[in-house]
Formats: sequence, structure tokens, C-alpha cells
Amino acid sequence: MPGGCSRGPAAGDGRLRLARLALVLLGWVSSSSPTSSAYSSTSSVSFLGSAVSAQPPLSSQCPPMCECSEAARTVKCVNRNLTEVPADLPLYVRNLFLTGNHLAVLPAGAFARRPPLAELAALNLSGSRLVEVHAGAFDHLPSLRQLDLSHNPLANISPFAFSGNNTSASVPSPLDELILNHIVPPADQLLKQNRSFEGMVAAALRTGHALRELRSLDLGSNQFLYLPRDVLAQLPSLRHLDLRNNSLVSLTYVSFRNLTYLESLHLEDNALKVLHNGTLAELQGLAHVRLFLDNNPWVCDCHMADMVDWLKETEIVQGKARLTCAFPEKMRNRVLLELNSSDLDCDPILPPSLQTSYVFLGIVLALIGAIFLLVLYLNRKGIKKWMHNIRDACRDHMEGYHYRYEINADPRLTNLSSNSDV
Repeated sequence: MPGGCSRGPAAGDGRLRLARLALVLLGWVSSSSPTSSAYSSTSSVSFLGSAVSAQPPLSSQCPPMCECSEAARTVKCVNRNLTEVPADLPLYVRNLFLTGNHLAVLPAGAFARRPPLAELAALNLSGSRLVEVHAGAFDHLPSLRQLDLSHNPLANISPFAFSGNNTSASVPSPLDELILNHIVPPADQLLKQNRSFEGMVAAALRTGHALRELRSLDLGSNQFLYLPRDVLAQLPSLRHLDLRNNSLVSLTYVSFRNLTYLESLHLEDNALKVLHNGTLAELQGLAHVRLFLDNNPWVCDCHMADMVDWLKETEIVQGKARLTCAFPEKMRNRVLLELNSSDLDCDPILPPSLQTSYVFLGIVLALIGAIFLLVLYLNRKGIKKWMHNIRDACRDHMEGYHYRYEINADPRLTNLSSNSDV
């Protein structure tokens, strides 16, 4: 036991010496081959450099007039008075805000970059004083899903604004949501166009079948008086259609038949007076639609009977108990669901202001007639004498004609008158 104890420290010291010797030898080897070490270091650096250079250059520079967040994939160039789209947008941008600027014109390929902005999904151009959108303005944006052009006085939208110059139906636009509310231009700019504002918007929506994948369309607050017949013809995937706060008087010409997936249709705050049977049948044929009809000036006369019956049966109209009559005066504020066929007639009842005007006109005409008769009565003797004078003058004149006729008819009197003349 003591011998074992005495050998313990000696064995530990031996192992320590061996470890130190190994470290010294390793250091000597490394110091004796500097060329090998340098080569190893250089090769590793060159490998890292080649790996970095092999990766595509990713632009992460933020335009000087914008605010960028790479973490949120968002670039905001808001209220900067920009006159064109910044050229040095970072490639990571997914949400781009260009609101409150002075862009005026959006030319073809306005967002074309090399490499392209492949991640851009939401583009907001609202309130940027855009007047013209040229063909192919949104080309080279393969991931664009949401486009907001609201609050711009768009006097000229190219028919190929959303489809580019290629009208082929094989390459649809990736757009899922299109916001076009408050885009009506000033009246003086509308007068310069050879087409209506409604027709211009309809042409951009249907050309090239480009928007056949569109699911949401906002056309509110554009003062539309009517909807062109084929404005919705090329939008078969539409789920949500917003037409509120326009001036639509009728839906007679537009067809909803192909919108089989439509889920919501907003027609509030228009000038609709009645929905006719053809429109009612098309709306009822849409399996999933919810219809909003509040704040329209419904005219409750005999033409409203079919719509009232339809309202009582259908379940697609939201808040139908709030719908009330606006005209005629006797029906004002009557709830449509509470009307019966006996309440709906077409008697021509004039408004009170017009009735008052006609009464006043009748009184004036009667007064003029009474004055005229009074003048005749007061001058009855003079009028009688004047009529007698006219009668005598006419009689003398007719007698002279009669005498000449008798002379010309009798040859003997004709010769006598000629001899007497000699």
C-alpha cells in the first residue's frame, strides 16, 4: 500500500511531461511549414469569396425618399411629391406604398426591373394624382395580388392597362383585388374624351380576359350613371363587387349571370328606383350572393309590385326590413315589406309645388279672360257700329264684283260697253 501510494505522483508527473512534449512538437511542425499554412489560409479565403460571388446580388438599398423595413418586406414612399416610380427599389419589397405623390402618368413597364420585383404582392398608388395609366404599366410584377388606384382623377385608362400589350387569354393577370373607387376625373377632362367614363373603365376590365382570376373589385363613389352591358363579362371568378355611392338609376342592361361565385354585391347609396323581373331572376340565381340595397330612392307605384313580392320571399337581401319608399309623397317612409298590391298604383299625382304652379297659372288666365270680356262689354256700341261699317263695305265690294260678272257673261252687254267706250 505505501509503495502504491508513492508511485502515484511519479506517474502523474510523467504524463504531464509527455503532454508538454507533444505540444512543443506540434508547435515546431507548424512553424517549420509556413508555406503550407499560408496556402491553406489562402485557399479557404478564395473558397469563401467564390461562394459569395456565386450568389445572385440582392439589392437591399432603400431609395432616399422612402422608408424601408426588410423585416416587414415593406417600402413606404408616402407624401414625397414623387413624379415617377423610384428606380432603386429593394428586391425584397412585398408591400409598396406610393401614396400622396404627383405621379400624373404611369408609363408602360413602370415597375420593370432587372432582376424583377418578383416578391411585390401589394401595390398602393392611391391619392397620387394619376391621370393616365398606359398599356402594360403593371407588367413584370408576377406576384402582384392587390392593386389600389383609388382617389386618382383617372381621365385615361388604357384598355390594356391590366393586360399589357398581349391580349392572349393564356397569360392572366395575377391580380386578386382591384380597388378603383373615387377615380372619376373632373368634368372638363371628361368632355375631351370621345367615350364615356363608364365605357373606359369597362374596356380596361374586359380586354384580353386578363382579370379572369380577379376576386374583389371596388368601383364605389365614381358617379356611374349606368353599367355597360359587358362590364362584368370577363370576371367569372369575382367574389366581391362594390358599386356603392354611385348614381345608378337602373340595372336593366348589365348582366350578373356569369358571376356564379359572387358572394357580396353592394348597391347602397345609388339612385335605383325599382329592380325589374330580369334583374331579380339573375340575382336570385346566384347561389352564394348577399345583396345590399340600402339608401336608394325607391318609387312605390304599380311597377314596384313584382319587387315587393320578391323581397318578401328572398333571403339574399341583407337588411331588407330597412328598405323604404321615397316617392310618391303619400308613400314616403313606408316599409317595402309591409306594402300590399292595393297600396301600389300609378295615378299621376303631381307634387304640391307643381300643383300650386298650375293653380296660379289658372287664376292668371281667368283674370285675363275677365278683363278682355269687360273691355268688349264697355265698347259694345262702338264694336257694333264698326261691324256694320265692315258689313256695308263688304256688300258694296261684292255688288261691284257681281255687276262685272254679268257684263262679262252677256255678249250684247259686252259690245254695248265697248261701243260706249268708243
